[in-house]
Amino acid sequence: MNDYKIVHDSVHGSIRAEGFALQLLEAPELQRLHSIHQLGLAYLVYPGANHTRFEHSLGTFAVAKRLSGALRLSEGEAATVQAAALLHDVGHLPYSHTLEFILHDRFGMDHVEISRRLIRGEESVVSEAEKVALGKCPSIAETLERFDIDPKEVASLLEGKGGDPSGQRRLPRHAGQAHFNSRRYLPQMVSGPVDADQLDYLKRDAHYTGVAYGVIDLDRLMETIQVFNGDLVVEKGGLSAIEGMLVARALMFSAVYFHKTVRISELMLAKAVEQLGRDEVGRIHSMTDATLLSHLVSKGGYYQEIAALIKYRRLFKKAYAVPIEDIDRDGWDEIDAMGAVKRRRSLEQEIAQRAGVDPGHVVIDVPSRELSVSEPRLSLTDARILDKGKVRLLSRMSSIAASLQVRRAHEWAVMVACPAANREVVAKAAAKVLGS
Repeated sequence: MNDYKIVHDSVHGSIRAEGFALQLLEAPELQRLHSIHQLGLAYLVYPGANHTRFEHSLGTFAVAKRLSGALRLSEGEAATVQAAALLHDVGHLPYSHTLEFILHDRFGMDHVEISRRLIRGEESVVSEAEKVALGKCPSIAETLERFDIDPKEVASLLEGKGGDPSGQRRLPRHAGQAHFNSRRYLPQMVSGPVDADQLDYLKRDAHYTGVAYGVIDLDRLMETIQVFNGDLVVEKGGLSAIEGMLVARALMFSAVYFHKTVRISELMLAKAVEQLGRDEVGRIHSMTDATLLSHLVSKGGYYQEIAALIKYRRLFKKAYAVPIEDIDRDGWDEIDAMGAVKRRRSLEQEIAQRAGVDPGHVVIDVPSRELSVSEPRLSLTDARILDKGKVRLLSRMSSIAASLQVRRAHEWAVMVACPAANREVVAKAAAKVLGS
């Protein structure tokens, strides 16, 4: 009997799935990810960016398998961390990170928390009508338990060190080398300064967008990574490989994830979804990209308009922007405050009134505020480097890492966009409202 399958992946080659992985790949929660773009609406700018969250999940699993082998983990540890890698994105909303900020604003949670609940069997993405069509489907928790894997332990690996929901993983800044018996390396393998998630998505996103920035020396990292005093560390010989990964991450954010047109398309969709009722937003995590757009179309009016503009790529244009170099250190607190949903809506309303346009046709982007929710790891450059028997922070050994800690992933502190026909009047209104 064939108790395994070989999946041919465009990035990692042949990936062998067996046991718990083979069963989990059939779960509705993972199959749903076939219909969610990994890069949201980036395909409107990079036509090749049509890869999905399913591909990324499978790729993250493949990297976690390599890491498990390189670190010589026990069978139980390897199964737990590989399951967490495969399942880490099952709670993603349609169009990936595009709507994350709305979920955080309405419910105080992110896709990681939804993923944890799905892994623990506390929620489902399958509607009652779909259950009739699909028949009996074991939950993720039931599948894991069948293979003697604890769902709660798998879910906990998504929380990271100390259960910090922000995703921050930092080495305490003291001289001691304590904590010999903890296993912090397990959550660090899934989400940390150097993790399976980033090692896959950077290579995969660069491959499908066609940009040349996601080059990572994965083989060198596998040769130099190890566990030391309970932490995931990289030997000093792998320092250049980590620097390369961090540079790739920074450039991918600038060139792809925060490309101006990509951001505008995402803001348009988010603007429509923001106006949905709380119950509707609460159900979004079970939708796909296509069903979300269909839902907007079915509501008619403004929702249908935005869905049509996105479908046929009739996107808003940048009317006004404040470059990051124009903001001094003290000014960032004010900028971040503008990113709060209520404050941003108020400013959009004021600009629209001054310009004499529909409030739904003015969107404001404050990237710094959103990044703290959607990708808190961006500023994480403090990977642990093992140097002569002691662990040192990468930022203390690498000027590249130190500079990336303060580098902004976006060119603008604030951007205002609107339909092309209204650019001139909106630009004048935005300058009066935001210029000071």
